[in-house]
Amino acid sequence: MNNTYYKLPINAEALIKSKNHSTCDLSSSIANNIHLIATSYFGECTFDDSYGCSIWNIDFDNLKSTNKLKSLIEESLYDSLKIHEKRLTGLSITVKIKQEELNPNGQNNRIKKRVDIGIKGRIKKIDENFSYVEHFFIGPLSY
Repeated sequence: MNNTYYKLPINAEALIKSKNHSTCDLSSSIANNIHLIATSYFGECTFDDSYGCSIWNIDFDNLKSTNKLKSLIEESLYDSLKIHEKRLTGLSITVKIKQEELNPNGQNNRIKKRVDIGIKGRIKKIDENFSYVEHFFIGPLSY
């Protein structure tokens, strides 16, 4: 069984030419995959239409309540991780959504929705706890 996990971003040229590529440990590889799932929209990866998350589908949706958005993101992430991150077991996903005021470079203030994602589980191969935390701003999606 191959135990090489590559760091992101992947340097395709190095892999094709059999040059060295930066590697990472199992936990970092899982975190990288979760990040890719969360930031990919369904159908973006032509090899598998189910790879991704519904965050993109609700990115500009200002009509749904915060609780409804939270539930949609939690369910979508859970479903995608069950399919595409089989190295984890006992998944627990928490999502919090709040308004945050941004003032980029001293320009006019903007209010965006911040989505905080927390994922906990257990890594099957090494029987260790796993924890992942990330946040995004939606409308449009940025991180």
